[in-house]
Amino acid sequence: MSAPQSIADSEFNLEDTSVGSTSLQNSGMLSRQQLFHLFHLFKHEIDKPAVKKRIEDAVRDKQEAVAVTTEIQEELLLKMGIDPHFGIACLGKVNTVYENDGELMVQFYDFVNQEEMACDEAELGPDAYSEKIQYQQKLQEQQLMMLRQMRELSLEDQRSILKALHEEMEQGNYENVSAVMTHEQIQALINRK
Repeated sequence: MSAPQSIADSEFNLEDTSVGSTSLQNSGMLSRQQLFHLFHLFKHEIDKPAVKKRIEDAVRDKQEAVAVTTEIQEELLLKMGIDPHFGIACLGKVNTVYENDGELMVQFYDFVNQEEMACDEAELGPDAYSEKIQYQQKLQEQQLMMLRQMRELSLEDQRSILKALHEEMEQGNYENVSAVMTHEQIQALINRK
């Protein structure tokens, strides 16, 4: 089996981001534009069949899928002229540095979700991954229905519902909690007030 092809060796082409002989950025914080660019590149790269195979091969070889997605991010950062370790450290600070930038935070969470989905796809296999996707879609539909119901309620009732959901999530240590209330649960909560 040959070594997996890295992004640096592939046909991947970045416009005017070649490193050349210049030094790599290793201080400050990644700019908004750099982060958007990285998110775009990662989304483009993670969907390629060769990259999916690279992650699957790593999982088969008992490596962590997230280690491979991190390598991919490091390769992209290097192509962008950013020290990979510095860039990864910056990704860990996005939540605090850009917490008030709604557009960037949406893109960041999409980026994180893409990484998680790529890892899940490699680790679970096609059948279990498909089941997980179907479950998530059903959950999203339930959440959307709940939000539609909440729109018809007063702000005070909405706050009560969100508080109850938050408490439920805390009790479950934020794991395996659906963050959804049925119409009946919403009505029961409102009637208790």
